[in-house]
Amino acid sequence: MYLLDLSSKELENLLHARGQPPYRARQIWKWLWEKLVVDFAEMTDLPRELRESMNQEFGIDPVAPGPVRVDRSERTEKALLTLADGETVEAVLMPEGVRRTVCVSTQVGCPVRCTFCATGQSGYVRNLTSGEIASQVLHFARRLRARGERVTHVVVMGMGEPMYNYEATMKAVRVLNDPRGFALGVRRFTVSTVGVTSGIRRLASEHMELNLAVSLHAPSDELRARLIPGADRWPLEDIVAAADAYAAASGRRVSYEYVLLAGVNDALQEARRLARLLRGRLAHVNLIPFNPSPELTYERPTAARVDEFRRTLLDQGVDITVRRSRGVRIAAGCGQLRAER
Repeated sequence: MYLLDLSSKELENLLHARGQPPYRARQIWKWLWEKLVVDFAEMTDLPRELRESMNQEFGIDPVAPGPVRVDRSERTEKALLTLADGETVEAVLMPEGVRRTVCVSTQVGCPVRCTFCATGQSGYVRNLTSGEIASQVLHFARRLRARGERVTHVVVMGMGEPMYNYEATMKAVRVLNDPRGFALGVRRFTVSTVGVTSGIRRLASEHMELNLAVSLHAPSDELRARLIPGADRWPLEDIVAAADAYAAASGRRVSYEYVLLAGVNDALQEARRLARLLRGRLAHVNLIPFNPSPELTYERPTAARVDEFRRTLLDQGVDITVRRSRGVRIAAGCGQLRAER
């Protein structure tokens, strides 16, 4: 058992079963989530006997740090992290201005298998635990602390489909949000989904002010089915209805991700269809020019075509941003994560 997999209440119950008072759990919680320690020996306000017994029975962090690739021109960092069973995942740190955003994975591989995503081509192995998800944030938090900085935002947009690992994903969010520990505000989190409507509606019932991003990638069910195998499980009509429900429950604008693929979904008629789908909704389009990977045959559209697509949506009354590609040179961009095995 790893302590980072526990909620604060679970940690308190674990200590209580060993005859320890509740304040011992609060002390350990602070060491884990505020001081970010990975060694019981560093928990100096605990009795030595307790530290030694805990060290014999439990681990702290279920993830071991591995190689970090850095794009020094933009300071993006990609970490290869090894799990206790030997599987690996990748996580990314994206500094921009005063923001320090960590992109985390929720699964080893991904079962959705989007045809334009390197992660999907690597297959699916298993879900991550909540501790394995949160540990990716702590990994970069420790690196940033050495520089006098801290994590400001978390995007759940790495390897995997978060809604297929809902419990662990939300447990990680709650633990990282806990004001007694890591204390990252709930509005600083963004959870992305390919459009799993049951998960979106479940998230709406949480009444948390998280940011929701829906990976749309096409304005019609026919085109979407070509890009995302099994997309017919989530018709666009159902996806936007679920997203509307989330926007109404949370008061947060929904971001629709649209990876732009040259000659596939970048025609201006597709932009107009997308505008008809989203106009009038509490929505924003995040346009992502395709990030290449060696095993994928798609191509990135020209800058002129990206701008034409953008202007078409704006002219149709849809709010839109073109995402700046970050980490592409180190294969850390959207759709490029593919951990080694």
